[in-house]
Amino acid sequence: MKRALGSDTVVVILGASSGIGRAAARRFAKRRTRLVLCARSTESLAAVAEECRKRGASDVLPIALDITESDAVSEMLATVEARYGRIDVWVGSSSVYSFGPYETLPPEVVRRVIEVNLIGQMQAAQAAIPLLERGRGVLILIGSVLSELAAPYIAPYVASKHGIAGFAKVLRLELRGRVDVSLVLPATVDTPIYQHAASSTGRRQRALPPAISPARVARAIVKTARRPRRRMVVGRAQGAALYLRPFSPALVDGFMSAYMRVVGVRTRSAAPTDGNLFRPEPGVNAVDGGWRWWRTGEAKQKERSRQPH
Repeated sequence: MKRALGSDTVVVILGASSGIGRAAARRFAKRRTRLVLCARSTESLAAVAEECRKRGASDVLPIALDITESDAVSEMLATVEARYGRIDVWVGSSSVYSFGPYETLPPEVVRRVIEVNLIGQMQAAQAAIPLLERGRGVLILIGSVLSELAAPYIAPYVASKHGIAGFAKVLRLELRGRVDVSLVLPATVDTPIYQHAASSTGRRQRALPPAISPARVARAIVKTARRPRRRMVVGRAQGAALYLRPFSPALVDGFMSAYMRVVGVRTRSAAPTDGNLFRPEPGVNAVDGGWRWWRTGEAKQKERSRQPH
């Protein structure tokens, strides 16, 4: 069933301050939807809200919250219910990242990644279901090709994304006929999540090329909102590994391991950092992260200047 998106459509986006969530907000704004933008940084949300108003959103409601705080999520949903009465599209794109050998990762880092990427998403979706049911809304969860693959040094992230994929499958069965549940699986995306990442490797990390545009993922999200589907992979090169792995798991796993070790973790040294795990970093929030090699030198330099040294 194809759905219309317009000035009466209520869209809630978690993780709207940066990367995929911010790109999706811009894309929905062009459809003149009503937007509820959620993230931790009040400063960044104000900037995104202004971007969306300029792009034509019929109404924009920025709400600063931490997805792991259930009371804050409940307050947000109460505000949405009072203002709009329902939710038509829910985009769960909040995500944090960490690098480091699992055996040496601090327990608080492991716990935080799982809490944000999986538990927070699950609890928020549970609370939103009654508002989504009122108009048979669409619940879109943002996973990753790493929901079905793996790579070294990012165990908590991979575990959380595998969890999101399983969660989407269960919700799809339980909510059938009441809420449409879709899972979007992007390949490596050119966002600042790598600049935001916690790291204990002692070296700088980078996005595994080829990185795709956040705008491309945003288009897929809007397409899914209009015509819900069970699963959408975004990114041909890395996405191909999802279809190859059942036939040759050793080959795909070996390639992913070598690719991360050689390309994903750089030789340049870097001090350990918690990144944005426990506090927002509005100064690094943006749509793009500067990882696409075909970008102009000026754009690349601008992105590099935002990276922590």
